[in-house]
Amino acid sequence: MEENKYKYRPALFYVMAFIATWSFWLLAIIFKEGSFCALGMIFGLLSPGITAIIFVFVSKSKSLKADFKRKIVNFYQLKPLNLLIAVFVYMIVVALSIFLSTAFKQSLNQFAFTDDFSFTGAGIGSALLTIILASIIEEVGWRGYGEDAIAQYCTWFWESIIFGCVWSMWHLPLFWIPNTYQIGLREMGIGYMLNFFISAVPFGFFTTWVYVKNRRSMLASMIFHLFVNFMQERIAMTPITKCVQTIVITVVAAIIVLTNRNMFFEKDHIGKLPKEF
Repeated sequence: MEENKYKYRPALFYVMAFIATWSFWLLAIIFKEGSFCALGMIFGLLSPGITAIIFVFVSKSKSLKADFKRKIVNFYQLKPLNLLIAVFVYMIVVALSIFLSTAFKQSLNQFAFTDDFSFTGAGIGSALLTIILASIIEEVGWRGYGEDAIAQYCTWFWESIIFGCVWSMWHLPLFWIPNTYQIGLREMGIGYMLNFFISAVPFGFFTTWVYVKNRRSMLASMIFHLFVNFMQERIAMTPITKCVQTIVITVVAAIIVLTNRNMFFEKDHIGKLPKEF
């Protein structure tokens, strides 16, 4: 059948997405501020999505194109209850992290909203706009092509690990771009940088869980991504608490995998995407 003929090319996709993103972000690193910095940041964020769109629409696969359109416009296929459960679980992760951080002399006053964001948006316009753009635009790339490209060849369990590692490394240049969240971590010390990279791996299980449980919906991923980014920025967690959070996320991710073994370890989809499962 035609839908089974298309073969994803994950290595080529990620190489092209990384080259495009890092090239534009290098521009932002060089200029540090002003219009060229802003353009570098914006086009860097756009690169995975544009790469995914190119891969999909220059392909000769009708099923791949139809699947892409379905994932981004068929809002009725969302499973609101599953999405709400994911949001609630992440709220529990944040709450547990704050409670456990008191063992490291952190305050319960972290259960409050911050006065402002921890970064200014690196010339894009505002931190809020940056968060919204990242939540929407990134998902077009990762869920539009990138995640399925890996899952075409392995279980969702291994896809989560691989994608988590790749996604964390994609952010690397941001640690040298002024006014980004990541440069703030670099200035605090190498331990906080490493925590950012490590936390992305267990978080990969969260994103896969939301994506697959919502019929591989980009919209669900966008909503969840936006919620997580907002919580990470506007809840007054300290850097130490965010390190504690990595441990909590790892434990909760393990629970998610154990309670969704059929989803994470089934092999029926391998070699058969972009057909909907």
